[in-house]
This record gives sequence, structure tokens and C-alpha cells, in this order.
Amino acid sequence: MNDKFFPDSYNCVVILGPTAVGKTGVGVGVADYYDGQIISADSRQVYKGLDIGSGKDLDEYILNKGTSKEKKIPYHLIDNADVKNEYNVFNYQKDFYKVFTELQSKNILPVIVGGTGMYLDSIVRGYDLIEVPTNHELRKELAGKSEIELTQILSELKNKVGNKLHNSTDITERHRLLRAIEIEIFTQEKKTNPEFNNYRNSSDEKMPERPDIKPIIIGTTFERSVLRENVTKRLKQRLQEGMIEEVESIHNSGISWERLERLGLEYRFVSEFLQGKILSENELFEKLNTAIHQFVKRQETWFRGMERKGVKIFWLNRDVKTKETRVQQVVDYINSLK
Repeated sequence: MNDKFFPDSYNCVVILGPTAVGKTGVGVGVADYYDGQIISADSRQVYKGLDIGSGKDLDEYILNKGTSKEKKIPYHLIDNADVKNEYNVFNYQKDFYKVFTELQSKNILPVIVGGTGMYLDSIVRGYDLIEVPTNHELRKELAGKSEIELTQILSELKNKVGNKLHNSTDITERHRLLRAIEIEIFTQEKKTNPEFNNYRNSSDEKMPERPDIKPIIIGTTFERSVLRENVTKRLKQRLQEGMIEEVESIHNSGISWERLERLGLEYRFVSEFLQGKILSENELFEKLNTAIHQFVKRQETWFRGMERKGVKIFWLNRDVKTKETRVQQVVDYINSLK
């Protein structure tokens, strides 16, 4: 790290916020200022090949491109997973700890940037996670169940141990319901079955020791009308850049429609369009645009929930839209922590 002030009581910066607010640009600016490196916290950018639909925008990591002052800001946890395989919070936390520890050992400031609430929360609040394997037999048993039936099964499982079904994100999509049931059954069985406790011990060995994470957490967002405009504009741009062709190419490489539909809104809706479930590009745009706006609201709800649980987030001025000014706000806030 250079000689610019950074308080000793902290060792990383987190830049979070909903989609379409320019988090990457702000994070890159902060990393440039402190000679840091980016650690992504995005559940789809982690996959190789999900480029346009996930909004990787890798050019943003290159400053002064094409000039004598060109500078590349190193980034991590982007393009490090195969789309054929499921990548979950456990995998992210494990990979994050490795990268974070490596950067710390080199005295490089980690700048964590992203909008995937559960990834961010798992790092900031230190989730105690175990690796839960896919239960193929259970999946076969549940294959014919409706989403209403699956929700009831999950609710009954949680009620059995005195837990309430409070995370609505688990019941909005079928694959999330199946995974939630899988995890709940595994968690309950390992508490009473010695074999599951042995599995827990072997899983713990795979998880690196949690580093001491002391983050300065910065939130950035805009007023609702600006967010709506940004989301719509960005969606149009991604469609023009070839998002439909990207999804078609991924499918042609051997990835099933079912798998693509589990990779987030853009990949789900475009997959439905390519299968003829959505009849026109105009209908695709309208449905996807609406879904992303709803997703933005869920992201903001998640961040408010983090604050209610004691996570301190310093929110940048919503009226300031330029990257440079927002980066300066971050620097000014960090300087105020002297």
C-alpha cells in the first residue's frame, strides 16, 4: 500500500450497492488510489463465459486505456468457475479467504466490490458455513412436487426445529426451494447422526482459517427514478452488444436450458425467449426490464437488513453521479476515520 492514509483499525474496503449504480468504477478508483486490488462479490461474474449478461465490463479495470499512462487494476474471483458446476456461498467464502489472506500477506489493500448480498454478508459477518453435497435421491423424490408443495415441505422442516421460514428469496424460484430443502435436511441430520458430524469435520478442513476482516463498508446508490433509468438503459445496451447471442452460444456449447435458467435473470429470460416461451424481443425486453427493477428492490432490502443486524454502511451522496466525485467521497470518509 502507498503512503496515503488508511486507518490501522481497518484492513479492507467494501463497495456495495444495487445493480446499475457504477460500483465497479468506484471500486476501481478506490483501488487505484490506495494501490489495492479488487475482489469481486458477484455470484455470476464468477463464472467463465457469462460476460455480457453478468455485466463484467472488464474494460473498467483498465485506466487511461491506450495511453502512456495505461494502468490495469488486478481483480479476483471473476472467471474462476466453470458454468457447468454450481458455485455457492460456501465456495465463495472459501475462495475469498484465500485471496484476502494472500493480498494481506503482500500488504495490498483488498477492495471488495459487488451487489450479491449473501456473498457480502458471509464475509462481513463471518457465516459459519459447511459444504452441503447435492442429494440426488432427494432431488428425484421432489421432482414431481409443485412449488407450493416444496414451500410446505421447507416450512415443516424448519418448524420441526423451531425455525421460521423468514428468507423469502428461498421460495421465489424452484431451484432455490430444492437447495433450501437439501440444506435443511443435511443440517438437521448432521446434528444427530455421527456420520454427518464426521462429514462436518472433513468439510471444515477444506475451509481456510477465517482471516481477521475489518472492513470499511461504503454503499452507493441513486434515487429510484435514476436507478430505473440506469437499469433500462443498461439492458438495452446489453441486448445490442449481443446478450441473446451469448446465451445461445453457451447453450450450444452443451449447457442445458435448465442450467442457464438458474444463472440469474438475464440468462433465465433470454433462455425462455430462445425456447419460444417468450414470443418476441420486445416482450423479452419488457419482462426482463420489470424483473431487474424488482431485483434492485430486493438488493436494497438485503442491505437494509445487514444494517439492522449491526453492519455499519456509509452511504455516499445519492445526488452525486460521477465516478471521480464518488471516489473522492470514499477517500474523504476514510480520512475522517483518523
